[in-house]
Amino acid sequence: MRIVQIANFYGPSSGGLRTTLDALGRGYVRAGHDRVLIVPGARRRWVRDAVDGLRVTLPGLPVGGGYRVLHSPRGVAEVLRRLAPDSVEVSDKLTAVRAAGWARARGIRTVLLSHERIDAILAPRVPEWVPLRSLADGWNRRLVSGFDAVVATSAFSGAEFARVAAPALHRVPLGVDLEMFAPSAGRPGGGGGVRLVYAGRLSAEKYPHLPVDTLRVLARHGVDARLDVLGDGPERHRLERRAAGLAVRFHGHVPDRRAVARLTARADVALVPCPVESFGLSALEALACGTPVVTAAAGAARELLVPGAGLAVPTSPLAMADAVTAVLAGPEERRRAVARARAEQFPWSRTVAGMLAVHAVGCRLPKR
Repeated sequence: MRIVQIANFYGPSSGGLRTTLDALGRGYVRAGHDRVLIVPGARRRWVRDAVDGLRVTLPGLPVGGGYRVLHSPRGVAEVLRRLAPDSVEVSDKLTAVRAAGWARARGIRTVLLSHERIDAILAPRVPEWVPLRSLADGWNRRLVSGFDAVVATSAFSGAEFARVAAPALHRVPLGVDLEMFAPSAGRPGGGGGVRLVYAGRLSAEKYPHLPVDTLRVLARHGVDARLDVLGDGPERHRLERRAAGLAVRFHGHVPDRRAVARLTARADVALVPCPVESFGLSALEALACGTPVVTAAAGAARELLVPGAGLAVPTSPLAMADAVTAVLAGPEERRRAVARARAEQFPWSRTVAGMLAVHAVGCRLPKR
């Protein structure tokens, strides 16, 4: 089966979207399928790799933050004609969705992989008088009508499609690299105290100020704690000013995934404050490292928690600081074991199998 994935916002500093597409693509290749990824870039390129399959880069429109979007439906359609896919997987709800119309008109299966919830992402950005829910529902009805299947990664993510009675809604949880993200071999050196970690983009919708403010509350309560911030974004300079006088280290974007894993495994608690996460990949990676998680009571990351692996609380510094204290009150060996055991339920192989099952439904499989 030739599966073509199409995505925007795929670049060197991309987070969960790139991790997901790369893991799925490699899984498709290992399963014996022909995988092609179409993404925007500075110039046109075709690169084939034995592990990742074929990556086609088309000229994209810069939209800030180092990201680009596909802006030429004709260019995408031209590539699809050359590729003759059996199934098209779209990881975008805006400019790339027109590719689904091209594919369906030719009897090619189309799958939308939802990476975010429209209403949750837009809520902080629009006035309260805007009928956001009805607008989101209208857009999602159009999306649903244009695809043969919609994949949500969590109950939270799927709720917006359930509201519009999507007829072919599938839930396929994401996964984690259980070899790369694994408990560290003992506590490293570097001083005592409580080690916290935040891994994510430093943009307003991710609530990156909360880990800093949580550290401030802990310090005020006499807790010796420090915070590692892994990620970059438009809020960085503001956060650095906000963190003045606190034990915070801003690492910036960390391209080495093994370095991210090491820093996460060394932490006592991972903070995942974003209340609109559609899955919570950073939370799952922390759990895989044996690091319990304190996350928002809203959003999808809370769905990953089980008793003993962390807590989900309101998005306030005091609530998160109290949760950190409560998590640390339990035996370290047990909380780390529970966290790791929970993550082991989410190997990428399970995700790949789930996605391949969605692609295969009604998919024509010509001989090649």
